[in-house]
Amino acid sequence: MALLADLVTKHLALAALTDREPVRLLGGFVYLSLTRNSGAAWSIGADHTWVFPLITIGVVGWIVWMALRLRSLPWAISLGLVLGGALGNLVDRIFRAPSPFHGHVVDMISLFDPYGQVWPVFNLADSSLVCGVLLAVLLELTGRQRDGRRAGRDGDPTETDAPQGAEQQERA
Repeated sequence: MALLADLVTKHLALAALTDREPVRLLGGFVYLSLTRNSGAAWSIGADHTWVFPLITIGVVGWIVWMALRLRSLPWAISLGLVLGGALGNLVDRIFRAPSPFHGHVVDMISLFDPYGQVWPVFNLADSSLVCGVLLAVLLELTGRQRDGRRAGRDGDPTETDAPQGAEQQERA
């Protein structure tokens, strides 16, 4: 869903915002302002655009590998958001101008300022990535395991998460 939402909003932004002044929404809290970002967050590494698709392909591979081992819905949502965001920006980097694997990411959402001077202009893929990472941090901090268990304070599974027969085996 994250990938589809990102691709659709980028298509709509290119169709509606090209050669147009920024659109002010919510009293100036949000602006729709079309930009193309050759770098990563905050345009970091704009001169090395070929590196980002390679890193992203590695991250996507790791997420797919992890997804095959998941037994936790919250972790699946977290990694799904990261995967959708990574793929959304990867599509731009591979297929958009100026050339394959050097493409610029389409960004269109700006907060507080129409040109990203207060907060960088971003897209739904970026939002998906951030939300997925924040959820992963929250899951780690609360002891949620990728297999669906909750870790105790010392990192071991809590007593309530132990398999049914485990308590009886310990007593024997």
